Order: sequence, then structure tokens, then C-alpha cells
Amino acid sequence: MPEEPCQCPDCLRFYREHDRLIRENPSLKQQQELNWAALQAFRTLAGRVLEDLQKPLEQQADVETAPEDESLQQALADLENVNAHLFSIEVLMERIFDVRVPEAVEQKFQELAGELAPDPLNADRLRLNRLLHQSPDLN
Repeated sequence: MPEEPCQCPDCLRFYREHDRLIRENPSLKQQQELNWAALQAFRTLAGRVLEDLQKPLEQQADVETAPEDESLQQALADLENVNAHLFSIEVLMERIFDVRVPEAVEQKFQELAGELAPDPLNADRLRLNRLLHQSPDLN
């Protein structure tokens, strides 16, 4: 019995985005560029947020730490870990740009993109559904 796709608003939004990204970027080269841009945008924003949050803390370094500062310190440590992971992903992503495929393979990408985008039981969708629901909602 196949696993049924979740119908919560977060998953429905993910399905739409997943399908749109496949439909609008159906080639290996387009997926490479899209993922590189997304990674760089994530790293840029996360790095800037980290810098901006650290500035006031550096200015009041000699002041005793309040409990709310401890939760901020933990958030900053977590954000530093996120940035470290993003740098690791960037190194791996650079290897993807070394891959060049013949036109026939690019055509296969485009052919299968039309099949994958509307598939509600796509394995990647289902796996990401589980990850989405395992992640704590920080909002």
C-alpha cells in the first residue's frame, strides 16, 4: 500500500513549489544553477543575520549574561552550525558543476520532468514530507 501524501498547508505549498521548480527548470544545467543560487542566497542571508545579531552582543560582552541572552547565544550557536553546514554543501555543490552530460541525457531530464512534477507519490516528495513534519515549527 503506497504512502499517501500529506495534505496539510505546508506540504501542499511544498508540492506546488517542488512541481514548479521541476517544470520551470527541467534540465541538469538549470537545476545546477537553481540550486547554486538558492544555496548562495541562503548562505548570504544566514550570514548577514548572524553578523547583525552578534554586533550588540560584542558591544556588551563585559555585561553579565541574562537568561534571554542565553537563549540568543544558543540561537547564534545554532545559526553558526547552519552556516558551517551550508559551507560544506557549497563544497559538494561545486563538484556538481563538473558534471557535463550529452544532449540526449538533457533530453531525458526534460522528458522525465513532465512525469515527476505532477506525481503526488514521488519518493522525494514523501521523504521531504517526513522531514517537514519532524522539524519543529519555530514560528
